[in-house]
Amino acid sequence: MSPGGRLWSERLRFDVRATLVLCAGLALVPLFVTGQYALGIILVSVYFAIIAVAWNLLAGYAGQFSLAPAAFAMIGAYTTALLDHYWQVPLAVGIPAAVVSTALLGWVLGKLVLKLSGPYLSLTTLAFAEIARVVIGNSHEFTRGDQGMHVATLTQSRVAYYYIFLATLVAVVAVLYALLRGRLGRFMTALRDDPVGASSRGIDVVRTKSIAFCVSCALCGLAGSLYGTFSQLVSPELGLLQQTGLVLAMVVIGGMSSLTGAVAGAILVYLGSEWMRGFGNVQIIVFALLVILFARYLPGGLWGLVAGRLQRGRP
Repeated sequence: MSPGGRLWSERLRFDVRATLVLCAGLALVPLFVTGQYALGIILVSVYFAIIAVAWNLLAGYAGQFSLAPAAFAMIGAYTTALLDHYWQVPLAVGIPAAVVSTALLGWVLGKLVLKLSGPYLSLTTLAFAEIARVVIGNSHEFTRGDQGMHVATLTQSRVAYYYIFLATLVAVVAVLYALLRGRLGRFMTALRDDPVGASSRGIDVVRTKSIAFCVSCALCGLAGSLYGTFSQLVSPELGLLQQTGLVLAMVVIGGMSSLTGAVAGAILVYLGSEWMRGFGNVQIIVFALLVILFARYLPGGLWGLVAGRLQRGRP
């Protein structure tokens, strides 16, 4: 392995270990947080952590800036809800069906839009996200529109749901680690850093982008499906652009191109968002300003700052 490859592998292992330590800390939360409302807030932050990690694969590692993570979470939730509502399909089938449907939709959409780049890709995925939300919101006879749809639940225990989401987050991190440590992960980072150079060295640009897009969409669909069973209600609000903006803020503030940064950013930003509800609807303004400041002065995010100091202190 080349020196560059060894350095990449070491950084990735360090990142994954730090993520697992963070998840181990999150596993202790129910021992100290016994209130149902407070635990529910932390649970939702773990839901956002799954989406943030999925979006970070696409934007942070593959360099493709999509504005549709919340839309795919919404589509995953509705897949499970529609199967449950109309055909009484058990959740053991409905949840995997959400993953498969969003993966297929992501693959098809990726083939159509990933030849674009820069603002054109972002605008195309934004248009898709808004079209999907409006179509679902206006299909009253099929999706019940803004009234939402009831979904069966996996369990009535909030603590059990917390550990289901946390176990899912750990599994997602493991899948992404396996993906990133192989050739495909190096292809993604090569495309992010130098698309022309990567193409000239024989990397299939569209195929690599499509795989990243497909995996990211599938993971968002999984998160949305699980969230639907937790809340027992899915509605078009899951796909609001504001939700996507929150995910972007989580990754940028926590740290792009980092699994730990995405998870830590999701927890911090969502908890901060809930805390700021007491001051009115100022969350988006505050986080938008923070994104600008972090992008300008701290592009590695909070985790980039912490990881730099930790690695400098290693022998």
